[in-house]
Amino acid sequence: MTTSGQRVVLMSHGGVHGIESPVRALLAACTERGVELCIDASELEQERLVPLGISVIDGVADDPRVSLCITLGGDGTILRALRTFHGTKVPVFAVNFGQVGFLATVEPLDLPVTFAAALDGAFDRVPVPSVTVSVEGSDRTGLFGINDVSVHRRQGARVAEIGYGVGDAVIGAVRCDGLVACTPAGSTGYNLANGGPILAWGVEGYGVSFIAPHSLTARSIVVSPNDALVVENRGKDALELAIDGRGSDVLVEPGRRAILGYHGGAALLAQMPDSSFYARLREKFGHLRG
Repeated sequence: MTTSGQRVVLMSHGGVHGIESPVRALLAACTERGVELCIDASELEQERLVPLGISVIDGVADDPRVSLCITLGGDGTILRALRTFHGTKVPVFAVNFGQVGFLATVEPLDLPVTFAAALDGAFDRVPVPSVTVSVEGSDRTGLFGINDVSVHRRQGARVAEIGYGVGDAVIGAVRCDGLVACTPAGSTGYNLANGGPILAWGVEGYGVSFIAPHSLTARSIVVSPNDALVVENRGKDALELAIDGRGSDVLVEPGRRAILGYHGGAALLAQMPDSSFYARLREKFGHLRG
């Protein structure tokens, strides 16, 4: 639980429309407990929140006084928070103000009770893994995706030709638009749209699915957490690397390889003690109702 003198970080979606009242409720709960509510200096697009009494600090992930992050937004905001506090012990407590909010801790119903539970630590801390990636010929290091990492053809380019395997063992080659490697938390995103396997939270390993495969034999697989997946660009055009749905300036050039792996417990996501992954799956994806 948070105690007097500690800090709670607020992250929200791009605008303040619709969340000013929840922010006031959160600020009141923090003030009651002697906890400082703050935003990172990079969040200054939320400057209209500052007059409410919220502090602005630099480098929230490196501040030892920060004990909790609360998000008001959708899965994009939650992913941003998990990335920010990747490698720390700060849990992310997410209130869903988005469309799906599969990663959210709670829905925005009784907010005073919700914020009290968050500040009092009345939640479980669920370790969230990441998919790591490095690319031959690139000097970019420390790349990871909380949801997924994809290697795909560039807009207007020819169909990709991808060879893939684990270590020195070649599994196959596929003509497709690309390949997605996902964590269990991200298996209900891009991977699900590709027809890939849904991985329950707590499963160790990462799923691999193909984007628009030009093959009757391309199959999704689940890779062991101890194994590295090698993805080779066998085509004539460079492939783009996207992380958590966002493009990057990293390319997999023809003949080069991307090496993907699994990092367990990369971040902490708050979940209520009575929450169930399978109930959440049914609730968020109504077409799965029995």
